[in-house]
Amino acid sequence: MKYFKLSDDMRILDQWTLDNPMEGNGEELWHGKMTDGLPISVQQPAHIALYVPGRALDFSTTALSIPIIHGKIKALFERLGLNNQMQLFPITVEGQTEPYYVMNLLQVVRCIDDARCEEVAYRTIEDGYEDRIGEYRKVVGMRIDPSKVGDAEIFRPWGWQTIIIVSERIKQALEEAGVTGTRFTEV
Repeated sequence: MKYFKLSDDMRILDQWTLDNPMEGNGEELWHGKMTDGLPISVQQPAHIALYVPGRALDFSTTALSIPIIHGKIKALFERLGLNNQMQLFPITVEGQTEPYYVMNLLQVVRCIDDARCEEVAYRTIEDGYEDRIGEYRKVVGMRIDPSKVGDAEIFRPWGWQTIIIVSERIKQALEEAGVTGTRFTEV
C-alpha cells in the first residue's frame, strides 16, 4: 500500500486563500484542537472569510492547516466508508452558496520512518515546548512505515500533526472525481 501527503496545490495561481474559520459564537476555531485526532465540538453556524479572493477550490487548508472541503468530497468520503476516520462540520464560506465542511481527522498514527526520511530533528526542552518534548521539530523528505498504519486511510502522523496523509485508494478516488486544490506527494 502506498501513502501520500495531501496538501494544497499551490501551483493554482488564481486560487482563493481562506482566512481562519470562526465558530458561531464568534471565536476562532483553534487549530490545536484539530491536530490531536480527537472528536471536537464546533459552535454553529461556523463561517470563514476569504483572506485573498480567487478561484474557489474543492480542497483547501487554512494557514493553520485546517482542511476545508466541498460537499462533493464529503459525499465521496461517505461512499468510501470513511465516516469513522473524521468529523465534518458545515461551514459557510464567504461568497459561496455551495456546501463546505471543516474536516477534523480522528486518527493520529505513529508511523514516520526516521531512518528513511532525509532529515529529522526532535523537540527538546530548549525548544520551550515541555509538553511536546520528543515530537518532531523538523521532518524533511518524510517517509512512513506502511506496516505501522493499520487500517487508517486518512490520518495525521504522530509528532508532525499538521500533515494529512491519505492512502492510495483515497488519492485515486479524489483524482477520478476531478477534485480541485489537491496535491499528492508520496511518503
